[in-house]
Amino acid sequence: MKTQDTLIVDGREVAIEGEPNLLELIRKAGIEIPTFCYHSELSVYGACRLCLVDIEGRGIQASCSARPESGMVVRTRTQEIREMRKISVELLLANHDMDCPTCPKSRSCKLQDLAHKLGVDKVRFKRTHKPKPVDHSSPCLTRDPNKCVLCGDCVRACYEIQGIGAIDFVGRGTSNQVMPAFGKDLNQVECVGCGQCAAVCPTGALSPKREVNQVWRDLENPAKTVVVQIAPAVRAGLGEFFGSEAGATCTGKTVAALKALGFDQVYDTCFAADLTVIEEANEFIQRKTAGERLPQFTSCCPAWVKFTEQFYPELRHHLSTCRSPQQMFGSMARELLPNMLGVKNEDLVVVSIMPCTAKKFEAKLDKFIDADGVADVDHVVTTQGLARMIEEAGIDFANLPPESFDMPMGFRTGAGILFGASGGVSEAVLRYAVEKISDMPLPSVDFHQTRGEEGIREVNLEVNGMMLKLCIVHGLANARTIAEQVKAGQCDYDLIEVMTCPGGCVAGAGQPVSIGRQTIRQRAQALYNNDKTVQIHKSQDNFEVARCYSDCLGDVGGDKAHKLLHTHYQNRRAVINQANSCKGAPALAPTQATCAACEKCGAAV
Repeated sequence: MKTQDTLIVDGREVAIEGEPNLLELIRKAGIEIPTFCYHSELSVYGACRLCLVDIEGRGIQASCSARPESGMVVRTRTQEIREMRKISVELLLANHDMDCPTCPKSRSCKLQDLAHKLGVDKVRFKRTHKPKPVDHSSPCLTRDPNKCVLCGDCVRACYEIQGIGAIDFVGRGTSNQVMPAFGKDLNQVECVGCGQCAAVCPTGALSPKREVNQVWRDLENPAKTVVVQIAPAVRAGLGEFFGSEAGATCTGKTVAALKALGFDQVYDTCFAADLTVIEEANEFIQRKTAGERLPQFTSCCPAWVKFTEQFYPELRHHLSTCRSPQQMFGSMARELLPNMLGVKNEDLVVVSIMPCTAKKFEAKLDKFIDADGVADVDHVVTTQGLARMIEEAGIDFANLPPESFDMPMGFRTGAGILFGASGGVSEAVLRYAVEKISDMPLPSVDFHQTRGEEGIREVNLEVNGMMLKLCIVHGLANARTIAEQVKAGQCDYDLIEVMTCPGGCVAGAGQPVSIGRQTIRQRAQALYNNDKTVQIHKSQDNFEVARCYSDCLGDVGGDKAHKLLHTHYQNRRAVINQANSCKGAPALAPTQATCAACEKCGAAV
């Protein structure tokens, strides 16, 4: 019997169990190795030189790129290594703006954390920092090059996870920096606003765009009635800011905090998610029955929708015409609440609390703003932004007694809650579609086939003689793979769910900064657990949604439902939206085509 391979780390024997590098093995042994540029989900880069170890007979090497070998003797904390790590951090600080108290990443900045842990009490090098302009152009993100440490995490996340490459290294030597191509702003390149660059950024160089001050102004304006909706993933992440373990749900405390902040009504986006399930599932059944415009892509994720419009505009008729739950809520709030609350539409302020930065871009789209300039959703605040508001108000979140959502748009089912996890939209749709197709009650509402962590996974299900073939995708690099197959006519899926963030909305860039897959896994599990705590698990059983159809919307997919709950798409491909490069040639207009899916409104999609 073969003896297990081992090596020695700081005098302790450690088993080699398939770890890809020494860094992972050493961390398994309970020893934390500092690093800026290492993420298990990204390629090995080896730029920061902080994860140095001393390998006997080989000298000092970066542990992230060294493979474990049987018999190795490794030391992680010699005097020489400690001094080299301190020098690396001091050099970074010498070229940093040191504006720490006002930095958006102050509480989660890895540079601050490492400087403290490595005992850096002074910077012995001459300051070389020269201020650079901050890019505020994107509605989703703020890019501050003054805080960049050139770790490359954002570059690799954008290219490897999302397959976009909107930012990269520019220049050489001391002029090296991370920025969009040709020195352009983020809103001038093919950034989709997903914020995964900010999610992995160890400093404040990339952060979600703040809208907190605008919300404070509206809350303090007595002429305004301010209502708020909470996305499902927020309840699985907010508590982490206040000492809770990852995955601890805090729905009641979140509602109580929002009411303490001064919001007049607190609603649940899951109500709108239930609306989305009903409209989207009916659209899917119609397409499947007719055998047209398949596969149907989900349309809940605005970064994915923008990705399709930019890179695959010829596939946009495959997108469901349903608005996202955020925008369905906004349109329904504008339709119902003025009369219900006795306010003018222009005096009603609708705020969203979202785990996502791309929702900020979505809310500002012209198609979701009426002729009088009133947006369906006025402000989008991330989970991070809400935590900031709670702290600014001095609210003791941990000890708040829970409160309930306001009705009617606070009533939700477990299906709506699942929207926050990858595979959750598919499961929610199946809970509706299977019952509708079979014309029989579901014996079990759980579709475990849709759950998992793989970036691309398939679900095949036979219902009443009809085969349903689903594909669940997260990460836009994976979505590109599937889009290419659809474009080439090489796949026979019926429904394709796409979420931009790895693991779904629970891993959105507006969530608490997390390290490692385990945190995302715990947040997703929290949503599945939360589904079990509610009494109703199918969107079609939401009686408040049913009342909404009978009193306001009419038929599912009918004229009014289509007007309020559906949308259209445009071609955002840069080569079409820009002028021809030939001198004197006229600008090319965006391609517009009316899709059969939008015959009711005739909108260009």
